[in-house]
Amino acid sequence: MVTRPDDETKVQDIMTKNPHTLEADNVLDLADDLMTMARVRHIPILERGKLVGIVSQRDLFFSALDKILGIRQKEQKDLMKTIRAREVMSHPVITISAGASVKEAARLMGENKIGCLPVVKDKQFVGVVTETDILRYVAAR
Repeated sequence: MVTRPDDETKVQDIMTKNPHTLEADNVLDLADDLMTMARVRHIPILERGKLVGIVSQRDLFFSALDKILGIRQKEQKDLMKTIRAREVMSHPVITISAGASVKEAARLMGENKIGCLPVVKDKQFVGVVTETDILRYVAAR
């Protein structure tokens, strides 16, 4: 981690570079599996290499149907194979510039009640900054 005076630490200094992504036409069971295996809560959704949305664990919480409606695990997985990421992703996406301050990222997340911001540089998607990234930064200071 790059150390700078408080006001100068940039999102690019603490962000996750090259995060796991999915395509908009990928099915939700793939998103669910990826979140579990990679231990992430947010997956940027791309279409032809361009950022178009984000799927979060919150978007997948309809799997609580298992408990509410008694849907079995296999039935739940089968249902997730019929739903595309584009159908549940959050869009338009709130993004932040790689050169923005960590303080600005925290403010944006708090105001919008979100846990992740895709990071852009020169209009290109370059990473994500999450609540966890910001907490690690604060704890290390």
